[in-house]
Amino acid sequence: MQLAHEVAGNGPIAVLIHGITESRETWRPLIPALTERYTVVAVDVRGHGQSSNGDSYDPISTATDVRETLASTGLADIDSALIIGHSLGGIIASAYGALFPCRGIVNVDQPLRLSGFKDGLSQLEPLLKGDKASFDAAIDLLFGSMNGALPDEEVARISALRRADPAVVLGVWATVFESTHDELDAQVDAIVGNVTVPYLSLHGIDPGQDYAAWITSSIPTAKFELWPDLGHYPHLVQQERFLELLASFDA
Repeated sequence: MQLAHEVAGNGPIAVLIHGITESRETWRPLIPALTERYTVVAVDVRGHGQSSNGDSYDPISTATDVRETLASTGLADIDSALIIGHSLGGIIASAYGALFPCRGIVNVDQPLRLSGFKDGLSQLEPLLKGDKASFDAAIDLLFGSMNGALPDEEVARISALRRADPAVVLGVWATVFESTHDELDAQVDAIVGNVTVPYLSLHGIDPGQDYAAWITSSIPTAKFELWPDLGHYPHLVQQERFLELLASFDA
């Protein structure tokens, strides 16, 4: 599926992938600075922003969408693109790195141990699968708990951009709800076991004391970095620091 997208800037390609319920507009504050260094391709994943809904929302399908969209731009050397994903976009970026050639992967605040995510999400499952009012309450509860140090004006901006379609959200999380812990671990292992390019795992919410050891052993090329207490949007809370980290990682 070709995704709604925009292309701007000059230099090596960097692809921006947003989180669940969001769109490429979430990246807007960082795009001007990124275009000074990169040819930025910012996408709306299926079921989000200006892109069409899909029949499924699994990481393989969505990563393939990104590849097809990148190919459609006519840009040269798409095999050397840097793939940057936040939240859900971090899973999609990881799957992309397992499937397609790229220069590197940046995963912003998306732990890949989905079996642990299942435990937390399952507590909200009855609300998410209830009526629209209970679904909206669950979404507000989930995202409201992750803002961390995000400035009030950015909280308001992202909240105004958020479009939570129950069919899309439940479609994205269907695998988490329907799989056992062991099945989720096996699916994650199949992805991370095929990532061989440089990989940056940046977190504003601590993913657990053993996560750094797990990600760096599962992906030997991985670098783990924690910016404590910044919340789910560390790249937006400390934008200059993020740009400096990105430049260092992608030197």
